[in-house]
Amino acid sequence: MPEASPIIVLFAGDLRLEDHPALHAASQAGVPVIPVYVLDEVDDPWAPGGASRWWQHHSLVSLANDLAALGSRLIFRRGSTLDVVRDLFASTGASAVFCTGSHEPAARERLDSLEQSGLPVKRFAGNWLHEPGSVLTGSGTPFKVFTPFYRACLPIPVDEPLPTPARLTAPVRWPDSDELASWALLPAPVDWAQGLRDSWVPGESGANQRLDEFLGAAVTDYKHARDVPGEPGTSRLSPHLHFGEISARTVWHQVSHHFSADTEGAASFLRELVWREFSLHLLATFPDMPERPLRPEFEHFPWQDNPEGLAAWQQGETGYPIVDAGMRELWHTGWMHNRVRMIAASFLLKNLRIDWHLGENWFWDTLVDADLANNSASWQWVTGCGTDSSPYYRIFNPVLQARRFDPKGSYIRKWIPELAQVPDEYLAEPWTMPALDRETVGVRLGQTYPHPMVDHGEARQAALDALQKMKQIAGLDG
Repeated sequence: MPEASPIIVLFAGDLRLEDHPALHAASQAGVPVIPVYVLDEVDDPWAPGGASRWWQHHSLVSLANDLAALGSRLIFRRGSTLDVVRDLFASTGASAVFCTGSHEPAARERLDSLEQSGLPVKRFAGNWLHEPGSVLTGSGTPFKVFTPFYRACLPIPVDEPLPTPARLTAPVRWPDSDELASWALLPAPVDWAQGLRDSWVPGESGANQRLDEFLGAAVTDYKHARDVPGEPGTSRLSPHLHFGEISARTVWHQVSHHFSADTEGAASFLRELVWREFSLHLLATFPDMPERPLRPEFEHFPWQDNPEGLAAWQQGETGYPIVDAGMRELWHTGWMHNRVRMIAASFLLKNLRIDWHLGENWFWDTLVDADLANNSASWQWVTGCGTDSSPYYRIFNPVLQARRFDPKGSYIRKWIPELAQVPDEYLAEPWTMPALDRETVGVRLGQTYPHPMVDHGEARQAALDALQKMKQIAGLDG
């Protein structure tokens, strides 16, 4: 009796087994299942950066092991998704390809090309709470402001997560597969990833462990603790969500089931999950959001060409401890606390007046949670050039921010050990400490730690002047 035609399950931004609609449907079809991952960087201007490629490698190893435990395997192929899938159809006699949707432009174009090729393609829900385009204003248009989007989302039921398949039927003969190591996703020749290894456990089991830890402790005080970078007050689920090692639906229901809907911490966290949702809906509506400001007048902003300033910011050498601590945390762990992301971004954009695209690109290369929707929406938010953004004239004072959110200096001291002995009252601005006292604690400005590269008050005024100049150029000054 001939073998039933297999179904190809195309993995992309969904590196998990639980609540994977395409995999679940294939497992219920009673035919062999061929899981495939295609590394397709063809014509993709936003191919993963270095930190994301490190995570991608380890997440794929984890997924392959999890599939093996179900009696299956993960086929690795590199190249054009359409070409790879066509080849697999020809070599396996597959009857269909099942996949999940994406909000990212390049991934959506790949799936559109598959569907337009005439191949039997079935697309299932992606890693979102609600299908992009399904949450609309009363006039039937996409939301451009978060708060009404959030209110519109709340009454819409979130689908219950689907279970992990108990087993997958294997084909009689597996198609050829690349060796994952041949893709060279890991850093080489210099291995700079020790801090990432110390900080993270990529993969579905790591995602579930992270969620369990969050539910067991931090979520109850999330509303307040999430702003304190020196405390473990955030979920740290962002890279797991980005790579689809856990679904947004699973996180939503786990938090909702563990805590009453009116629990302050849980409600605050769920609101942040909807903010993630808002960002991906924005990207689905405005696919050029990573490149172009959604407020077109910012095309005329007089950004400064300042490569030395950019390098100092990237290296955590600005002379402002809260900014430098964040940038060093990013370099070491591939992640930065969200409050500090806003402070560091504001410093680049408004103290140095460096183009937001350069900050966006740096985060894209160094973040393990470099999600195209969240990264671009967040940089537009801080810049003030998005649809629902903090205005450009809202300029964070890095000294006041450090005093407010790191009052005891635990975060600064962790990431800037050369300032560890500086008393609390001077830690946010060590240049104000008397020279003799600085010498006593081993701080020599310009040698062991840099002088502040700009005066915040002067930089703030220059930023406001630049904003006014932009308005004049754009014809908005009247």
